[in-house]
Amino acid sequence: MRSLRVLVGCEFSGVVRRAFASRGHDAWSCDLLPAEDGSNRHLQCDVRDILGEGWDLLAVMHPPCTRLCNSGVRWLFKPPAGRRVDDMWAELDEAAALFNACWTAPIPRVAIENPIMHRHAQARIVGYQRPQYVEPFWFGDPFFKRLGLYLRGLPPLVATDWLPPPAPGTDEHKRWSRVHRMPASPTRARERSRTHPGLAEAMADQWGGYAMAQVA
Repeated sequence: MRSLRVLVGCEFSGVVRRAFASRGHDAWSCDLLPAEDGSNRHLQCDVRDILGEGWDLLAVMHPPCTRLCNSGVRWLFKPPAGRRVDDMWAELDEAAALFNACWTAPIPRVAIENPIMHRHAQARIVGYQRPQYVEPFWFGDPFFKRLGLYLRGLPPLVATDWLPPPAPGTDEHKRWSRVHRMPASPTRARERSRTHPGLAEAMADQWGGYAMAQVA
C-alpha cells in the first residue's frame, strides 16, 4: 500500500505533521510562520497556494478564527478601541473565504478545526454543517479545550484514552483549564493554537487508517 500525501495547514508546531509522518505518510505542514522544529517538511506560505498539489488528506488545524467564533461576535457590532465596524466585517469575510477555500479544495478528505461559529459566520460557509466537538482529555491529554472538527470524507474521532475530569474548584481543575486562563500576551494566540499530542496521534491513527483503507 502506498503512503498518504497529507497536508497539515495552519500549523507551525509540527505536532500533527510528525504524528502522520511517524506512521510512514508523506506529511507536510504549512503556515505563514516558519516551522518551530526546523523541519524541512514545512512550507512557509498561504495554504491556499498549494491546495491543488495532489493531497490525499488535508487537516487545517488552527486557521484564523477570531471573527468566526461565537465568543467574538460582539466585536462585529462594537469593535475594540481603534477599530471600525467595517474592519470587523471585512475580517469575517476574509476568515470565511479561507475556510471555504480549504473546505472546497480538490482533496477527498478534509478536516478543519474551528470553534463554535456564530450565525453570521455560518451564513458565509459553503454547505455549513455542524462539527464534531472533542476535548483533549478524550485522548489522554489533561486539558479542557473544546475543539470543533468540520469533517468531509473522514469519520468522527473516537476517544482513545478518556481521563476523568477533576472536580470544579480544585487545583487540578485549574491546571486543566490553563489553556483558557493564559494571560494576555503577544504569544497567547500562538500558544493556544498548539494541538495536544494525544489528539494528534488519534488523528493520524484513525483518519490515516481510514484513508489508507480507501486508497489501498
